[in-house]
Amino acid sequence: MPTPSFSRAKWSIAALFCFLGFQYGTWVSRLPALKTRLDLGAGEVGLLLMACGAGAAAAFPLVAVLMRRLGSRTLSLASALALIVVLAALSVVPNYPLALLAVCADGVAVGCLNVAMNAQGVALESSYDRTAMSQLHATFSAGLLTAALLTSGVTSLTQSVPAHFAVAGAVLLLLPVCARRGLLPDAPAPTETASTKTDGQRTRRWSLPSGLTLLMGAAMTFGTITEGAMNDWSTLYLKDTVKASSTVAPLGIAVVSATMLLARACADRWRDRWGDGPVVRAGSALAAVGLGLALLTGGVPATLLGFACVGLGAAAITPCVYVAAAERGSDALSLVAAMGTTGLLAGPALIGFVATAGGLTLGMATVAASALAVTATAIWIPWNIRRSPERDPLPTTPDHEDVTTLR
Repeated sequence: MPTPSFSRAKWSIAALFCFLGFQYGTWVSRLPALKTRLDLGAGEVGLLLMACGAGAAAAFPLVAVLMRRLGSRTLSLASALALIVVLAALSVVPNYPLALLAVCADGVAVGCLNVAMNAQGVALESSYDRTAMSQLHATFSAGLLTAALLTSGVTSLTQSVPAHFAVAGAVLLLLPVCARRGLLPDAPAPTETASTKTDGQRTRRWSLPSGLTLLMGAAMTFGTITEGAMNDWSTLYLKDTVKASSTVAPLGIAVVSATMLLARACADRWRDRWGDGPVVRAGSALAAVGLGLALLTGGVPATLLGFACVGLGAAAITPCVYVAAAERGSDALSLVAAMGTTGLLAGPALIGFVATAGGLTLGMATVAASALAVTATAIWIPWNIRRSPERDPLPTTPDHEDVTTLR
């Protein structure tokens, strides 16, 4: 298979990120309709959401095996097809136990696609020596927004969930079909694997993760706790603590989402200029300090400004950590992705527990502390050193070979 151009590969991989955001946004946007049809309580809806996150987190061992056997290209396409099937099943599921099973299967497929598409993104950067991961993550946010707009349009015509999911499924099917030829081929598998017999014994395929991998996983967990908690608690904080009006309160999540999307569109240039490590450290520090000052100051303008600092600062954390983890192999990437999903799952609940014990201001202070924890862990991660080709070209001396090998 010929290697695609950078532009074609980038847009093909971006289609996978958009696919995941669109698929998730589609079924989550119809939770009220599913709640009514299945006669669910608030606790059952919460368990339904937790089942998705639990499925994604529990998929780590399976993802690690599938990445080795299938490669990121095949796994991304297969998991995308599985997510379309799950969406169709959710539209007609007759009872709550089957809904839980379907959503758990959705989480497993999400875990597979999440690792595979990020592995494709890392391969794109390393193959063409150009940054793109932050822009790829921006298309995930664009997929969420597009799903919300489609939901609004379809529900204005019909309240039928099967009809809505049929339209969404057709859109979803187009994305991997269009992306298929532009995805990057996986590197050939080594001739000798970890299962080769040595001295008459078969070595293990899997070993305990290294301390560095766990450190990257911790940075990812703290980063996703920050991101997820802001999405779930910003509106309630504005309404109940800051006493914002019902019109202003929803602006919290809008500010976080808009600034994060804008920052992700620009973050690859920041990575080229300053490197991944400085961008993560400065961004997470901005999120922590900005939110902390907003909590101390109070008032709607200061709070919205603090939320904007979180969106800007947290935007590049997950893309950069994914790149760092992928450089240590598919197993490390799978584990770090699973820990990130755990952060998204546990973050909002953790803030809820803290808020119940000490108030929502203390809960939001925990979000600021989580961002600060990213800064602390990022100090010890060996980030990739990047050069801007225009300002700092790679040398043509024999040292060039060493640099590209490290990358």
